Amino acid sequence: MSALARHAEAALALLVAMVWISPLMFAGWAAFHAPTDAINFNLAAPWTLENFRTAWDGAPWLRYFLNTFLLVTSVLAGQFFLCTLAGFAFAQVEIPGKDVIFVLVLLQLFILPEVLIVENYAVAAQLGLLDSILGIGAPYMASAFGIFLMRQTFKSVPKELDEAARVEGCSTLGVLWRVYVPAARSTYLAYALVSIATHWNNFLWPLIVTNSDTTRPLTVGLSIFAAPENGVDISVISAATIMVIAPLLILFLVFQRQFVQAFLRAGIK
Repeated sequence: MSALARHAEAALALLVAMVWISPLMFAGWAAFHAPTDAINFNLAAPWTLENFRTAWDGAPWLRYFLNTFLLVTSVLAGQFFLCTLAGFAFAQVEIPGKDVIFVLVLLQLFILPEVLIVENYAVAAQLGLLDSILGIGAPYMASAFGIFLMRQTFKSVPKELDEAARVEGCSTLGVLWRVYVPAARSTYLAYALVSIATHWNNFLWPLIVTNSDTTRPLTVGLSIFAAPENGVDISVISAATIMVIAPLLILFLVFQRQFVQAFLRAGIK
C-alpha cells in the first residue's frame, strides 16, 4: 500500500470519527454556555456551570442514577451466572444435540428485542414485575451473545488444565470455578463493559415497563426532563445529557485497553 493511500485512509478515518463525535462535542460546548452563545458558537462567550445546577434541580437524578446502577448490576450478575454455566456446558460438557441447541440459542441474535416487547410485557404483568428493576432487567439476563462469548473463551482453555483439576479431585463446578472462570477474566471485563453500556442506554423497554420515579432509569428520566412540555433549553438539556453519559465515558476511558485486548484474545475460534 502506497504512502498516499495510507494517508488517505487515515484522513478518512479521522473525518468519520469527527462526524461521529460531533453531537457529543456540541453537547459539551452547549452545556457550559448560555443557549444563544451555544447556538451561535460565540468563542468569546463566558463559561458557566449554571446549566448543570439548573438541570440537577429539575429532576430526581440521584434516584435515577441509583435505579440505573441497580439495573445494570443486577442484569450483569444474572448474565455472568447464566452465561457462564451455559457457555461451559456448550464448550466442555457432552450433551446430546448440543450443537443444535447452540444454534437455536444463537438465533436469539437475529431477533430484535423490540419484537418481543408485547410478549415480555404480558409475562412481566403476570409475574407482577411491572414498574420494578427486576422487571426491566429480567428479559436480558439470558444473553445469546454472552453465551457465545463464554463458549468461545472456554473452548480455548487447554484441556490439560481441566484434566489436572479433575485428578486433584475437583467436581465439574469446581473445575469451572477454579480453571475456566480465572482464564476468562479479560473476557468477563470486556463483556461487562458491553453489557453496562447497553443497559445504561436502554430506553424503549424501561419506558414501557416503568411508570414512577422510584424505578425509572436515567434514559427515561432524561427523556421526561427534555420533553417539550417542560420547556426546551438546549444548554440545560445538554448539561443533563453530559451528566447521564459521563460515567460511561469515564469507564470506557479507564478500561479501553483491556476492552480491546479482551476481544482480540477471545476472537472467534
